[in-house]
Amino acid sequence: MTSTITSREFGLMPDGRVVTEHTLDNGHGLSLSVINLGGIVTALRVPDRHGQAANVVLGLPTLADYLKPHPHFGAIVGRHANRIAAGRFTLDGVTHQLGLNNGVNALHGGATGFARRYWEAVPLSADESGSDVAIALHYTSADGEEGYPGELQLAVRYTLAAQANTWRIDYSAVTDKPTVVNLSHHGYFNLAGSGSVMDHRLTLPASRYCPVDDTLIPTGLADVAGTPFDFRAATRIGERIRQGHEQLMRAHGYDHNWALDRTHSADGLALAARLEHEATGRVMEVHTSEPGVQFYSGNFLDGSLFGSAGASLRQGDGLCLETQHFPDSPNQPAFPSTVLRPGERFHSATEHRFGVLS
Repeated sequence: MTSTITSREFGLMPDGRVVTEHTLDNGHGLSLSVINLGGIVTALRVPDRHGQAANVVLGLPTLADYLKPHPHFGAIVGRHANRIAAGRFTLDGVTHQLGLNNGVNALHGGATGFARRYWEAVPLSADESGSDVAIALHYTSADGEEGYPGELQLAVRYTLAAQANTWRIDYSAVTDKPTVVNLSHHGYFNLAGSGSVMDHRLTLPASRYCPVDDTLIPTGLADVAGTPFDFRAATRIGERIRQGHEQLMRAHGYDHNWALDRTHSADGLALAARLEHEATGRVMEVHTSEPGVQFYSGNFLDGSLFGSAGASLRQGDGLCLETQHFPDSPNQPAFPSTVLRPGERFHSATEHRFGVLS
């Protein structure tokens, strides 16, 4: 079978602009639906061991639902993914104050971060994207938007491989003033297609993680050995999540960054996570150019939102594996820098590789 792209109107913005949902299908059972509001992935259909496809990401039923407050379901997050302490950082001697949208901190770029912006979306035919199928997303973030300095021109491409069940995300950005950039995708995965993710097995190739304070800002790096944060061997997510570890209690589960033990690869990507679901046989490996991954176990899903399938979304119904630079990097010199300057180009890539257990 050949890869295809189909499009349909998803709804209208309050100002009348059309939001379109584009569905990419690689012809081998993998398909992805995306809207140009926030680059939100509304559905990701993946085959199980019997070849039966199911949607493995959490989403909302309508555009009206996505326009209301929600926990970044399926969206591109930025200008700086994750938390910045007190919403404040100093760059080249100038202090910048961001909007506070997570208690005393800034989270995922602010109250109107990239997840709630209208992006230009251009489907790419097989000829334009090689043998794969892809969509290009573009957005220009104005100087001063949400308090961030510099006009930032962004390009994000979602690609489904024609010969493998792989979804790749490429991020690119340039700026006209020194700024900070940390882009990620905030998909909530559930390889079962419904129910809880507590029975999923997770592997994180990382010997260190970032402990957090009471507001979930990192306090440095710590060894995972001997803690519930050691996922170097495949471990069922629910196995230790209710242990009385101080860090689990602070975050009401897992909501931490792991510093990846990166190994060399020809394509510049390293394994960030492996997720397995025994009953369906589905497996997802996440490979990235980023130094970290934020594992969030859906702790704050409280049943107040209803998913695209009509079910109430509750704690642990989905999990996030956000490839990224570390939280609060602009304020922590020991962390990899997220500074981007004029004349430089930000680039990051993440692949989600799907398969089945043998």
